[in-house]
Amino acid sequence: MPLVLVVDDEAQVRAVIRDALEKAGYTVDEARGGKEGLDRYRIKPADVVLMDILMPDQDGLESILAFRREFPSSRVIAMTGGSDMIGVLNFLEVAKMMGACGALQKPFDKQALLDVIAAEVMV
Repeated sequence: MPLVLVVDDEAQVRAVIRDALEKAGYTVDEARGGKEGLDRYRIKPADVVLMDILMPDQDGLESILAFRREFPSSRVIAMTGGSDMIGVLNFLEVAKMMGACGALQKPFDKQALLDVIAAEVMV
């Protein structure tokens, strides 16, 4: 089963994503922030990393850059639920420029999540 590392500072978000992915047959690991995500990936590399952008520890943009430097072949999908006032689309576009291979706007439905993960697992 493909392994997905979910990096998000909100436990409830991680739980919802975990539930959807496990029901679809994925194995899921979790991290509460970017630094923890990198540490977990070093121990057990995931097939796909689902990375929140707005986190207090180390934001997702910094984390994407760190993943690209240390693990150039890692598959990172950016996600954010930031408000339009701060330019959500800009965050996701910047994440792609920094090396994210995909992007999800929160809130997203289960099928959108599964589609973006499946596309990266197939690569």
